[in-house]
Amino acid sequence: MNLRYGMNPHQRPAALTAIDPDRSPFRFVHGEPSYINVLDAAAGWELVRALGRPAAASFKHVSPAGAAVAGPIDAVQANTYGLDPAATGPLTRAYVRARDADPKSSYGDFVAVSEPVDAELADLLRRVVSDGIVAPGYAPGVVATLSAKKGGRFLVVEADPGFVPPPVETREVYGLRLTQPRDEAPLTVTDPALPDAAVEDLRLGLVIARHTQSNSVAYVRGGMALGVGAGQQSRVDCTRLAGAKVDTWWLRRHPALSGLAEGGRVQEVVARQIRATAALSAVERADWLRGLDGVAFVSDGALPFADNVDEAARHGVRHIAEPGDSVRAAEVAARAAAHGITLTRTGVRLFRH
Repeated sequence: MNLRYGMNPHQRPAALTAIDPDRSPFRFVHGEPSYINVLDAAAGWELVRALGRPAAASFKHVSPAGAAVAGPIDAVQANTYGLDPAATGPLTRAYVRARDADPKSSYGDFVAVSEPVDAELADLLRRVVSDGIVAPGYAPGVVATLSAKKGGRFLVVEADPGFVPPPVETREVYGLRLTQPRDEAPLTVTDPALPDAAVEDLRLGLVIARHTQSNSVAYVRGGMALGVGAGQQSRVDCTRLAGAKVDTWWLRRHPALSGLAEGGRVQEVVARQIRATAALSAVERADWLRGLDGVAFVSDGALPFADNVDEAARHGVRHIAEPGDSVRAAEVAARAAAHGITLTRTGVRLFRH
């Protein structure tokens, strides 16, 4: 099929071809995809389907700004998105939790969800700025609701849950053809000393890292990302940038901001919250940030220096998972122990480029 354009509007014509002409992983229900839309749909769908429960991801530029499994939504999320926590279904809660990790970056996102889209989620999506969605199905009437977004240009993609991708991936770059096996290494956390909640958060972080442009890190708590760092040349810079997102997420919950999550469009509410966090005094910020705890941290590559551990500890991290085997692995482990952080070595690098 013809694409709207390639990575940029001047890259035309652009086209999409299924490797197997008899079966495609996606059906484009409404809208005309661009090259990046297809990449976001593929990465987003792979991420959410790997979690084995109602899950959602908010993608921007081929990396998740946030991802989450279904779970409780707090008062800030409920008021920001105009929802009743007691009456909101699991798929909508998963998406709210995913988008709320970094709602500023999620403006104009590509949505991925693991379950068929119902009317409740469609109504929420009608009220936020996003470019498209991939899901394994749509309830009656939902496609019509979504198709009206963006003046009729909102992209609706249906994924085939039974599709099995080829075991070998191929990419052509500058007259060269690269081939490799698909990255299907099991993502497990087996430390028996870890509480179940930490194991689940670390596994979610590993799935996020697998589908995020490297270098990447993810801070996770309670089944949702609080901050995702992507595409940085320096790992500690990535850790700091993602940590700043974690701080913003937590500061939006400061008691002094309790009335700011009500009234106005979602993005206006978020902007109001973020501006208000900057108005907190240094003492107020520091006191509140010290209250964040129980965060899990995942790195797609080995932590090369202990400064990554120091930075992670500033954002409430209590559990770290990383591949291990860096030159300074012993120093990294010692620093984690000094901070009271459990360190799990997975032995699996998860670079994505």
